[in-house]
Amino acid sequence: MKEKVQILNHAEIAQKTKRIAFQIYENNINEEEIVLAGIARKGFKLAKRIQTELERISPLKIILCEVKIDKKSPLSEITTSIPSQDYSEKSIVLVDDVLNSGTTLIYGVRHFLDVPLKQFKTAVLVDRNHKKYPVKADFKGISLSTSLNEMVKITFEEGNDRAELI
Repeated sequence: MKEKVQILNHAEIAQKTKRIAFQIYENNINEEEIVLAGIARKGFKLAKRIQTELERISPLKIILCEVKIDKKSPLSEITTSIPSQDYSEKSIVLVDDVLNSGTTLIYGVRHFLDVPLKQFKTAVLVDRNHKKYPVKADFKGISLSTSLNEMVKITFEEGNDRAELI
């Protein structure tokens, strides 16, 4: 079994999340509301944490949206927990835990482009720098150069969040 190497501990993830929230607020300083669209499961958990920080530091109204994408088959239907009229003409930040090849993020971006938007940005906790697609993280916790056979695993556990390289 491969050895796990911790790359971020609980406190570091909290600090990175707070910094991402400040960057999002700075980028949306003139907005009244924004949409945080978290990719189902871990991206959505990260979006909720960013929402908590944004509510602490800003007057922004945060609309939270869960985005369901089949990561194995990204061309299949993508669904959101809110209707498209709720994010039309708004500033959106698409959130995921790890940017690996960029597949999930680019298909997520594509889904939102069916309606007019004010602004579209992306946020990830870990950017692995192994992109197959021309997608980038506008806000990221850390950039990490890894080999293709390594994996980054994010665990969100009450009081014990961690990011590990496997």
